[in-house]
Amino acid sequence: MFENQNFIREFADIFEVDPSLIKPDFSLIDNNWDSLAIISTIALLDEHFGVIVDGKKLTNCTKASDIAALFSI
Repeated sequence: MFENQNFIREFADIFEVDPSLIKPDFSLIDNNWDSLAIISTIALLDEHFGVIVDGKKLTNCTKASDIAALFSI
């Protein structure tokens, strides 16, 4: 997940932050982790990795590494 630069750029766009900030310890909670961000992340993960992640599981994520831990990418 963190090696895919296209994903990183688009994930950073969701939070309106610089892509260089997207690292495993990136805090979702401190960066507007709301329902729109969760839906956008679901679509992004499907587009880049062909993975569908349950929105309820994403809601419990607090860091970017928590998202990656939901599946093996």
